[in-house]
Amino acid sequence: ARIDDNDGEFLLIEAADFLPKWLNPENSDNRVFFYKGELHIIPLSETHEQEGDLSAASPTIAQALTLLSTRSEEFLAAEPIRTAVYKRISGYPEKIQASLHRAHCYLPAGIVAVLRQRPSLVAAAVQAFYLRDPVDLRACRSFQTFPPDERVMTVVTFTKCLYAQLVQQKFVPDRRSGYTLPPPSHPQYKAYELGMKLAHGFEILCSKCSKKSPDSKKNVLSSPLWERFLGSLKEKNYFKGEMEGSAKYLELLHMAEDYFEQSVTTPESSVEVSPGDEILTLLQTTTVDLKEFEREAACLPPEDDDSWLEITPDDLDQMLKEARNESLPSSNEEEQKYDLEAVAESMKAFVSKVSTHEGAEMPWSSDESHVTFDVDSFTKALDRILGADSEELDSDDLDEEEEFDFSDEDDEDLDAENQRQDQKVSPNELIGSLKSYMNEMDRELACTNVGKSFTAQKKGAVKATTSQNAGPDSGVEDPELTPVDVDMNLVANLLESYSAQSGLAGPTSNILQSMGVYLPENADHIGSNKGATE
Repeated sequence: ARIDDNDGEFLLIEAADFLPKWLNPENSDNRVFFYKGELHIIPLSETHEQEGDLSAASPTIAQALTLLSTRSEEFLAAEPIRTAVYKRISGYPEKIQASLHRAHCYLPAGIVAVLRQRPSLVAAAVQAFYLRDPVDLRACRSFQTFPPDERVMTVVTFTKCLYAQLVQQKFVPDRRSGYTLPPPSHPQYKAYELGMKLAHGFEILCSKCSKKSPDSKKNVLSSPLWERFLGSLKEKNYFKGEMEGSAKYLELLHMAEDYFEQSVTTPESSVEVSPGDEILTLLQTTTVDLKEFEREAACLPPEDDDSWLEITPDDLDQMLKEARNESLPSSNEEEQKYDLEAVAESMKAFVSKVSTHEGAEMPWSSDESHVTFDVDSFTKALDRILGADSEELDSDDLDEEEEFDFSDEDDEDLDAENQRQDQKVSPNELIGSLKSYMNEMDRELACTNVGKSFTAQKKGAVKATTSQNAGPDSGVEDPELTPVDVDMNLVANLLESYSAQSGLAGPTSNILQSMGVYLPENADHIGSNKGATE
């Protein structure tokens, strides 16, 4: 068995943290199967190892079934993948009942009859209303299929998602439609509103159905596309030399017309029936007993409570943390131990990661990767930029080789070039020169607002560091120039950004939580707000 939807192999989303690197949405088709009750994933190498194509297309159904039937034990998904997927689907199908919501709706009798036969059509109707556009609403001005004249109260079963989509949208019907709503204080206002929205969805579906009028075939065959199609058939000798107008010619022509009309009207599938066609078919084959519906409306069961629509921010946090298999931090401030050094180290580890076009990987542990500095690589890079090697020729050298006669000026240029090569600076001198540049920049910035915006290291720590690192090359530092405390500034800026989020999602909380670091609420800010209120 395969399970997919418009998102592809959606069950793999549950196991995204455990999937192999090669598996992605582009190559996952026909690779994921449930076989004998277990999840199987066909590796990339099994279908494309001979071709050496690591980004090749997915296997065909026939290839996948052959591999599963002969070597299924080799393709059993890894234990972490199966655990994550099984945890998500555990409890079904019984668990489906918890996702349903029953509500009263004031609907046209035709829609009630259709839903009795096919309750699942409510999903297509809600989606049609939810994704409506101005063109769709044109059909809702007159309501040719479901006029508001004969409406009854009934109970409709939604999924909670469909119910939320329908009830949360603000919509005012067109006056010409005939659908009027009672005052909001009316006890059945919500039922009238839900029925009105659902009726719009059904009317939109019927207006989009593929049933054509008798003139539709004539309209299709008069299009330029048909002319090009017919010309292509004649070029390929489709009519086999038959005279135009003969019985054999007309037979072949009708076959081509039927094929062309079918291809134009149902480009995706000639088997799948649109919801609008199904609704119209049910209306023709189902008897609408208005009196029976009215008798049932007098003794309807109560509708479900929809208080689940309202959740607090704490409830949302709890739901998100349960989805991530994480527990909430303790609310006791004494038990909350936030290591600011861990925050700084986590951010350094994140910055030191090498990202790709697919994004950056989050370091889950601050000890996983530390910030390193390779002096030799840095020196070589600077040497290539600032000091050309003697073996390398620049454009001036190439120009000189092309000339046969050297002038006095060219000789002077050559001498100057030789002197520069002889006076090539060493890597240590180059780094010392760069340090002097940086120190000069620091002295200039120290007196500006930019310099004053950074937190400097404590003087005691600076003196201790200076005495330890003192040497013949250390030089004399400006006593007023105190080094910047990088970690302190990093943490201070992170906390300031986190506080500015005011409890909402933001870049700081998203990055830190991805690395397993949680920051406390700003108690100072909360206390100041309470004091201002008092």
